Amino acid sequence: QVQLVESGGGVVQPGGSLRLSCAASGATLDYFAIAWFRQAPGKEREGVSCIRPSDGSTYNTDSVKGRFTISRDNALNTGYLQMNSLKPEDTAVYYCAVRLGVCKFDAYEYDYWGQGTQVTVSS
Repeated sequence: QVQLVESGGGVVQPGGSLRLSCAASGATLDYFAIAWFRQAPGKEREGVSCIRPSDGSTYNTDSVKGRFTISRDNALNTGYLQMNSLKPEDTAVYYCAVRLGVCKFDAYEYDYWGQGTQVTVSS
């Protein structure tokens, strides 16, 4: 059983930055894809970024390309999401999730989820 704990959310002004962390316990993440999803009020959960376990290839949804960077530190069993040039439309609860194997952007493909961390972008 994998437990995931997100941290790093908060309130930031437009154009600002935040770094989210996803700390795992219960299993090593070496063979898991790590993904970040987000859910805004009244909207469906959306896949944002994903990083593969094997070669570290990353994938980002179009709306965050060039602004968000996903990374992982297998030694620390932790994933990260660096968010720069934040916009009000990035406001959402951000969740990390992991699955064995390759990256997917469908939430139902993921077996383990964190509790979520709120990101609010507002002036």
